[in-house]
Amino acid sequence: MATQVSPPKIQGESKGPNLLATKPLNLLMEEARETGEHSLKRTLGVFQLTALGVGAIIGAGIFVMVGLGAQYAGPGLTLSFVLSGLGCAFAGLCYAEFAAMIPLAGSAYTYAYATLGELLAWIIGWDLTLEYAMGASTVSSGWSNHFIELLNIFHIKMPLWLAYDHWTALKIAENMIARQMAQAADSSLVAGSQAFLDKVSAITSTQSPELLQRAHQLLGAPHMFGMEVGLNLPAFIIALVITAILVVGIKESARFNAGIVVIKVSVVLFVIALGARYINVSNWGTDWHSYAPNGFAGIGAGAAYIFFAYIGFDAVSTTAQEAKNPQRDLPIGMIASLAICTVLYIAVAGVLTGMMHWQQINIEAPVARAFLDRGLTTASHIITLGALAGLTSVMLVMLLGQTRVLYSMANDGLLPKKFFAAVHPKFRTPWKNTILVGLLAAIVGSLTPIDDIGRMVNIGTLLAFVIVSVSVMVLRRTNPNQPRPFRTPWVPLIPILGVIANGYMMLRLGMWNWIRLIVWLAIGLVVYFAYSVKHSRVQAIAAGRTPEA
Repeated sequence: MATQVSPPKIQGESKGPNLLATKPLNLLMEEARETGEHSLKRTLGVFQLTALGVGAIIGAGIFVMVGLGAQYAGPGLTLSFVLSGLGCAFAGLCYAEFAAMIPLAGSAYTYAYATLGELLAWIIGWDLTLEYAMGASTVSSGWSNHFIELLNIFHIKMPLWLAYDHWTALKIAENMIARQMAQAADSSLVAGSQAFLDKVSAITSTQSPELLQRAHQLLGAPHMFGMEVGLNLPAFIIALVITAILVVGIKESARFNAGIVVIKVSVVLFVIALGARYINVSNWGTDWHSYAPNGFAGIGAGAAYIFFAYIGFDAVSTTAQEAKNPQRDLPIGMIASLAICTVLYIAVAGVLTGMMHWQQINIEAPVARAFLDRGLTTASHIITLGALAGLTSVMLVMLLGQTRVLYSMANDGLLPKKFFAAVHPKFRTPWKNTILVGLLAAIVGSLTPIDDIGRMVNIGTLLAFVIVSVSVMVLRRTNPNQPRPFRTPWVPLIPILGVIANGYMMLRLGMWNWIRLIVWLAIGLVVYFAYSVKHSRVQAIAAGRTPEA
């Protein structure tokens, strides 16, 4: 039998909805103690929680986004990782206090509900969709790049229009034709040299009719409604496979993740050990200008873009209702995974920028390509396999986090409960919303360019970190006597530093990312006022009504 929660009275009842109504901590704690077939199953220990954190963190940063970050920071990429890591550390200490105090699945959404009120909680819950679902889409696209690299090892070629989204496929086709045109124009150019790359860049920037015509011919995409069609098929399929694993159960998902984490940490250590032998210290620069070619602004921009690398430790907090001893194990899992990965990231960034000049680092598969260019074919193949394994576990934790946030929001009445909070009687997972989220992630990842999704994910996550940092300070004032199994040290200094560091990285992401964020949040507000505020359990209790079942 499931434990029934009898909601307490909420102060400040009014005729209209109170958009700043907070969810009482005693109600939250009652929900955390729920058991029965309609609740999530507590099976995760400290090792599984740390492995989930490492599983989500290592992958996207080292194997995908590090190439993009180097284009902004140059050799200063190591400092970008330090800056991002500090921002995460400050926020991570705040997350740890909340996760131990309120062991529920909603993560930042639940913490905001307890401190800042329903409207801000809804905003952060809607915002977390950018982090988790879009994060999974980004990683599925990165997974596809490495899968295609793996196929190339065995000389298997996929049509460009089936291997990438349309815009990326066309860009790759243009680059391939531009390389041919550069070689034909000057046979003395050495492929991969800076002079060769400058020539290729000059050809692609002109967008000549010959270049475009030959690129479209090479693409060979079918047409639908008079437009070329492109579909990243590997990204679509892997997202659906991960979704199926998540539906089957949390214990099985955690076991699958732990096995993959062992593989990819081994590969990362292999990259550091072997790559260190091929470092050319001149690639790091001889002064500040050559080390940070775009100055501290470039390092800040690099930190903002590779910040995606650190998304993961916060996803551990979404499994609070599936942890055996959340008050002790959640803080350990989050902080340990963040510390382990930061050290590995800085080492890999140093090795990569030491092996190659920063302008020659490949964006799609930077680490594997760096070793391939040194003639280390077998090592490159090992890295590609490790990257595939790593990105698989990242996708798993991202999708896991998203489904648990939606589960919490539905339990509060802000989303349809019969769909988003429906727990499978056998698997004890929120199976309906898992299938929906997985399908959406598959569609977005297969149709959208990776850099556009990655930037949206980053700004959404940074906003979540800022709000959690603020929430810790608010709750220390409004509820100072609440038992806290883990306390964020040096409050308010640590939360303020979290707001400053993460807010700075938000500013470095540029105007278009802010516009996307504002548009996304505006859509969320329409949903909130059209549905959520009318079905909210907290609003119903405040108005003296019985909440919907």
